[in-house]
Order: sequence, then C-alpha cells, then structure tokens
Amino acid sequence: MFQQPTRSGWIEVISGVMFSGKSEELIRRVRRAVIARKQVQVFKSHLDARYAGLFSVSSHDGVTVEAEPVDSAEEIARRLRDGTEVVAVDEAQFLDDGIVDLANRLADQGVRVILAGTDVDFRGLPFGPMPTLMCIAEVVDKFQAICVVCGGPATRNQRLVNGRPALWDSPIIMVGGRESYEARCRHCHRVPRQDEDQTALL
Repeated sequence: MFQQPTRSGWIEVISGVMFSGKSEELIRRVRRAVIARKQVQVFKSHLDARYAGLFSVSSHDGVTVEAEPVDSAEEIARRLRDGTEVVAVDEAQFLDDGIVDLANRLADQGVRVILAGTDVDFRGLPFGPMPTLMCIAEVVDKFQAICVVCGGPATRNQRLVNGRPALWDSPIIMVGGRESYEARCRHCHRVPRQDEDQTALL
C-alpha cells in the first residue's frame, strides 16, 4: 500500500435513498477534482451493471464517469496507483466491512475518500457498511428523493415485485431501477410480512 503522509486526507459520504441524486453528486465531485488536476480513481461495486454498464458510474439521468468494478475493499486496495489523491466509490453499501478500515487508512495517508451509497435497505434498516462509514466521515450529506405516493420527502426504498410491495423476508440485495423500486416517505413505505393482506398495502 502506498504512503502519502504529507497531504491532509478526509472521508466524505454521500448517502440517501435511490433516485435522490447520490451518484450524480459523486460524479460532480469527481469531475471537479479532475478539473483541479488531482489524480483520481473511481470504483463501483460489480453488482451494479445498470444504465451504462460495469465500467462507469451513472446517474439515473444518464450522466456517467469511468469506473473500475470491484468485489471487495481488498480489491480496491490492490488496484490503487501510486500518487492517487482522490478515491471515489459508488454503491458502497454492496461492499464488505473492510471498506471502513480502507477508507480510514487512505484518509490517514492523505487521500480524499468519497463514498456514495444507499443508507437503508428495502426494509428501511441500515444497509451494509454505510452506517459506520457515516460515523467515521468528516463530511456526510444525506440526500432525499420525492415520495411517488404523497410527494413528501422520500427516505425509504420501496421494492416492488409484480407491482406489489416485496415481502419482509425477501433477499436484502436485489439490484434494480425504476422497474423494481420507488422512492417513498416513511408513511407510504410498505414491507408486509408473509401473513399480511397485501391488498391494503399498495
């Protein structure tokens, strides 16, 4: 692992629900770093191949930046180049807990670390390493979307299966876009148990 003790590093986390503009904000910060002539590397979870595919970070509106797909924090560490000043990671919720230690080590070595990810899963519970990343970061921005039901601030990811709310015991990770998810507020979010009548939960 390279050492860069002469620069001041820090951690930034861009969190929030789907469709709230997290990837767009990460792309904006990456582009500004490039304009500032910083050495930048961008990574993303290999699980997310939506929109522009595996080799770029893309917003839901189609704005993209090149990225390297990775399976783990350890793979990010292996791919880091000497002289990298800014490390950006999209879809951080899909990575292992090792991303927490890696982000800390990079910041300690003088690297600016930018991580974007969904902070709650489809049940509305903390998602992967995101809660811990938010705790250790110097800067945290929590984005909201607009609830498709009532128009209020959306802080939950509503997963839909055949147009109906996914059951509580469904798998935690299911990558999808507008065909599988909606942004909803706390009060319009529905995650029925197996024995509930779903007709009242749409």
